[in-house]
Amino acid sequence: MAHAAPRPRITGRRPTGTPDLFSERTHAMARIGTAVVLGLIFGFWAAANARFGGPITGWNLLLGFVSAAVFIVVYLALVAIGPRLPRELHAAAWGAFTACAVGFLVSQSHESILRSTWLGLISGAGLGLLLFYRYYSREGARGGLASREVARGSVEGARGSREVTRGSGEDARGSREEAPGPHPSRG
Repeated sequence: MAHAAPRPRITGRRPTGTPDLFSERTHAMARIGTAVVLGLIFGFWAAANARFGGPITGWNLLLGFVSAAVFIVVYLALVAIGPRLPRELHAAAWGAFTACAVGFLVSQSHESILRSTWLGLISGAGLGLLLFYRYYSREGARGGLASREVARGSVEGARGSREVTRGSGEDARGSREEAPGPHPSRG
């Protein structure tokens, strides 16, 4: 009877999908560049809404730059911390960020507080639900970073820094850990 040849196990990277053409430094610079560009657009938009067609003043410029700086800081914090959160909190954090940003922009256009609140809440809830669906459909049952490491096939990411000894089935701290068995439906 013929058997398939064993394939080498690749850890830390997905064996399928598109190749990563850029270095980690390029990705880090792109994350910061994206935050700066979006922050400047947000600051310009807030300043333009507050100006309401009038002349550009020093306070108007200050509002734009402070709005951009706050947007950039919060955006980078969400990009850094978000993937470590469970999928529910990750989606809720982006939804809350969107709700605050949209509500602030609408309030700068001299609309009522009620209207800016409702528009912010509707847009934040919509994005939060959309992102929850995206995270739910692309992550494992536990959600967050740990399930992505397991999905990539990295035993190191799934168990942390524990090392499992082959003979006894005990990890470095001495607790018993059972090896995963076959799926119940497969017998």
